[in-house]
Amino acid sequence: MKLSFLFLAIALGLPAYSQEQKPTPTLKSILLEQLRSTHNKAEWFVPANTAVEGLTPEQANWTDGKGNHSVGQLAYHIVYWDRRSLQKFKGEPQDKFDGNNDETFNNFDAKKWDALVKQLDEVMTDWEKAVESADEAKLKDWYSEIAHIGTHNAYHIGQIIFVRKEQGSWNPEKGVK
Repeated sequence: MKLSFLFLAIALGLPAYSQEQKPTPTLKSILLEQLRSTHNKAEWFVPANTAVEGLTPEQANWTDGKGNHSVGQLAYHIVYWDRRSLQKFKGEPQDKFDGNNDETFNNFDAKKWDALVKQLDEVMTDWEKAVESADEAKLKDWYSEIAHIGTHNAYHIGQIIFVRKEQGSWNPEKGVK
């Protein structure tokens, strides 16, 4: 049957298969795919927007009492480093950093949780826009750092899901059982 379909397709001048041709990937498209998968496009893992969705400030501030970070601290850390890296990418003055990475977690304020969730979405959107508008030369200079930003985000998003599971505030229907 397959052989006769092939001959019929050839005789009629039709393609012998019906796979959709994808565009050739570019450095820009690959970096954007990585950034979007950690931001708001669920693919292989839960993105940030889903990971923090629906949490109250009290839940965002919860810790297990064993020295692990809260969801809020992890989100604050992601926002801090994504924003600082984006400032550098754009040639803007960067937020001050004294070398103590603990401060990038510990300055979380539960009263500002809703604003932080908004900032997380905004800085990830801003990164996508910056990559989208960057020329190839800039992306060639920055591809490794941008790829590491996506990896860093994915790592901490995984921690956010773990904290929520420990806390009992994670809905497994959102992607992780």
